[in-house]
Amino acid sequence: MKLGQQMKLAPRMIQSMEILQMPLAELRERIEQELESNPTLEVIEIEGDPDAREREGAQKDRELNIEPESADDFARLDEYTENNPDAAENTYSNDAKMTRDFDDLPRTRSSSGDRDAKFEAMAAAPARSASLSEQLMDQWSLTDVSDRIKALGGVIIANLDDDGYLRSEFEEIADRADQSIKASEPTESDWELALQAVQLLLEPSGVAARDARECLLLQIDALGDRAGDERDDRMSVDADALDVARKLVAEYFEELMKNRLPKVAARSGLSLDEINVGLELLRRLSLSPARRLVDDAPETISPDGIVEYDEDEDRYFAYLTDGRLPDVRINQEYAKMSADKGVPTQDRTFLKKNLSNAQWLMEAVAQRQHTLLRVINAVLDEQREFFDYGPEALKPLPMKTIADRLGIHVATVSRAVSEKYLMTPRGIVPLRSFFSGGLSTESGEDVSANSVKATIEEIINGEDKAKPLSDEAIVKQLKERGIEIARRTVAKYRDQLGLPTARMRKQF
Repeated sequence: MKLGQQMKLAPRMIQSMEILQMPLAELRERIEQELESNPTLEVIEIEGDPDAREREGAQKDRELNIEPESADDFARLDEYTENNPDAAENTYSNDAKMTRDFDDLPRTRSSSGDRDAKFEAMAAAPARSASLSEQLMDQWSLTDVSDRIKALGGVIIANLDDDGYLRSEFEEIADRADQSIKASEPTESDWELALQAVQLLLEPSGVAARDARECLLLQIDALGDRAGDERDDRMSVDADALDVARKLVAEYFEELMKNRLPKVAARSGLSLDEINVGLELLRRLSLSPARRLVDDAPETISPDGIVEYDEDEDRYFAYLTDGRLPDVRINQEYAKMSADKGVPTQDRTFLKKNLSNAQWLMEAVAQRQHTLLRVINAVLDEQREFFDYGPEALKPLPMKTIADRLGIHVATVSRAVSEKYLMTPRGIVPLRSFFSGGLSTESGEDVSANSVKATIEEIINGEDKAKPLSDEAIVKQLKERGIEIARRTVAKYRDQLGLPTARMRKQF
């Protein structure tokens, strides 16, 4: 046996960290979940000045003297993080989630009697779009083929990947087919015939190809068929360009992928001008044809803060976009019931617990907003040159610099900037992008890694595409600008920017 002290993270401290780290969209969802499950929390429906609504709700909460259980969670979190740096980075656990018991109490959301905010959001949500397989099967059901081919074609469609490719061999597909297909004992020629039917009869062209080369050839053949149809003007094509493109893909695909155009010209008898015409047509085709039917929804970015420039004071200032969050407050009727001794003890206990949860959530959100705005303002001061001159002017900025300036732990800064975005005069920028290590120039001035990447991208965009710069040549140009880094670092940064090598960038 031994006597000792040990600090542990309480569930609410864990939730405080989660709320601090949540981007705006997730925080909104978290508040809406609390509105759905906690009857003591309601949406403020008063029209008018948002600040007036906030003051009105806060005043009523103070009048009822609802005491929060963990008002200093963030302060204790910093203390814990300081003393337990390893544990602080791994504190999320499903077991730590708080559980609540709910009785059959009425769940009003506002004094106005309007519809539930969560219900309205769900009602306004768009319907689920049909999957790739569903859309292709709808087309396939209308085709005029034999029952045997239709059954095999359905199995092929079910085995296409998200890009529309058939990556499996016929034997593998047959093994995964249902018993009725296996019982018919289809031959390889049966599968091949079904595949050709799927490739020729379904849109978009290129679907059910087995590799990139076959995918392009299917699209070229489809363009050739449409070229003779005066009613189909979806893609105007030139017959000669089609012939060149078909020859390039069918006979010189590997050389084409390696940008060895002079070698292709020498072997094919085509001129570089003719090859470029064929390549221009190929650029209009897709290597992921199925994405035209079902594309991943673009990620929606909700900026947590907006940065604007004040010309009179010559400074940048920021404010939060918290107006997109539900404006909530404590339900006063339930708060009074919790203090009414005429209400059964079980109900008062339930109400007090939920009132405490609601108050804690409101204070945790307010603390998150306060911390986030302080971090953003500190970043504005440290990275003023970025807003004046662009990404090339970014300075190295360790998170510890901001943490020391604000008197908080670096882990708190890390959570505050995680998955947050700023809308600035230079576009929407990830808040984390302002923090990076750096390099020293010949003059001794520090530049950030992001600034160096921006400079490399600028150099490559301005190069002569007939004579693209090698990584070594980019090193020399950077040195002329006072930035001295190794060639392998240039190659690493270029890969991170998604820029190909000089040979692949060359245009003939």
